[in-house]
Parts: sequence; C-alpha cells; structure tokens
Amino acid sequence: MSDAVQPTAAEVRAAAEAVKTALDRHLAAVERRSGEDDPAVYEAFNQLAAAAEVYDELLYDRYDEVTPFEIPGTDDALPPYTGPEEPNAVSVLIRRDYVVVEPQRLLAHAERIEAADYDDGSDADASGTVHGALGLLFGEFEPDEIGSRHKEFGLEEGDSTLWVTASDEQPEPGEWLEAPFEGVDPQRVVCRFDVSTVFDEDLDDVDEAEDGDEEADDSDDGDLEDELDRDLDEDELEPLDADR
Repeated sequence: MSDAVQPTAAEVRAAAEAVKTALDRHLAAVERRSGEDDPAVYEAFNQLAAAAEVYDELLYDRYDEVTPFEIPGTDDALPPYTGPEEPNAVSVLIRRDYVVVEPQRLLAHAERIEAADYDDGSDADASGTVHGALGLLFGEFEPDEIGSRHKEFGLEEGDSTLWVTASDEQPEPGEWLEAPFEGVDPQRVVCRFDVSTVFDEDLDDVDEAEDGDEEADDSDDGDLEDELDRDLDEDELEPLDADR
C-alpha cells in the first residue's frame, strides 16, 4: 500500500482508543444486563466487534501487523433470541457439503449396496452413475455415519452448519416437507455450530508465521556461528617461543 493511502499513526491510535471505550461499554452493559438476551449487551457486543475490526484493519495497513484475536462478523451475528423461554419443540437444521474426490470408490460401495439389496436377481442398475450411487449411499446409511466414514466412501468434507431452532409446538405432519429450510426465524435460533476449513486456514497462517520467525532466529544463530568460525580461522596464532 502506498504512503498516500496509508492511515496515519494518529488514526491507528484513535482506533485503539475506540476499542478501549467500546470494551468498557460492553463490560458495563454485561454488568447491568437484565437477562440472558438483554438487547443492550447485544448492541454493545456489535459496537465492540465493529471497533475492533476497524482497529485491526488500520493496524495492518499502517504497520503490517495483526491483532491476536479474530473479529466476529457483525453481519452474520444472530439477533437476540425472542423465542419461548421453555420451548415445547425444537427443529434441527443441518447442512453438510461434500466433494466427490474418488468416484470409483463411491461407485464400488454403491455396487455392493445394490448387490445386497437386489440379491433376488433383479437389477436396478442405480449404481452405474455418481448421482445414482449417492442416492444408494444416503439411502443406506444415516448422515452421521456418512460423516464419520466419508473418506471410505470417496468423499471429502466441506463446510457444515447446524442450527437448533425453538418453537411453541410441533408442526403438523407433512406441513413443511415441500420447503424444509424456508421460513426460519433467526430470533428463534437457540444455538448454531459452524465448521469450515476457513477456520483451519486462519490457524495455518498463524502457525506459518510462527515457523517463519523460528527459522529466521535459527538463521541468525547460524550466521553468528559462521562469523565466529571465520574469526578463528583468520587469527594468526603465533607459536610459543621456548626461550620466553
């Protein structure tokens, strides 16, 4: 980044002060909260996250340094929970992504499933295509078992998410089957769990930076040792005079 667009040191300092102020406000809101879903705490949390994100960006632009903590995205944060205090029913919404990395392995498993299911001599021939093999696989095994054995089936895990939502009563049978993931009220999400390789990449970046620092230190030590060796080689050690 050129000097013309770099933030000034004063701007970075002001952003740091804004984080300190937002941190104090968040703590005060937590200390005064009226319940688990106090909107004042939620607002203070978002203000703290926004201030910390600005500071993190300015710090990097000015000094090429980062903060040691990850700033949660305020746009993706769940709104305050407004569902029932004691839910009578819950819905669990799950999405798991996979990549078919070994189609032949997947097809081989599907063929074995098909052979066992159609041992009467009939031939459904559903295992000849990848989409047919996937249908057999997910029809035979529970999603959790596929999740734990995905490599065995020639699959590679992608991102996944699990949402638990609360409701006053259980829906009528068949009520939501045509559109199972529509109409989710974010304010009734009890909890959410996300798994993504992006989190692993962030950790890898930190590890690589630490490894780079260690290698630099080792290199400096090696240079010092080489310098000492050269000094010893260049010194002329005079022989002792027996008459002295």
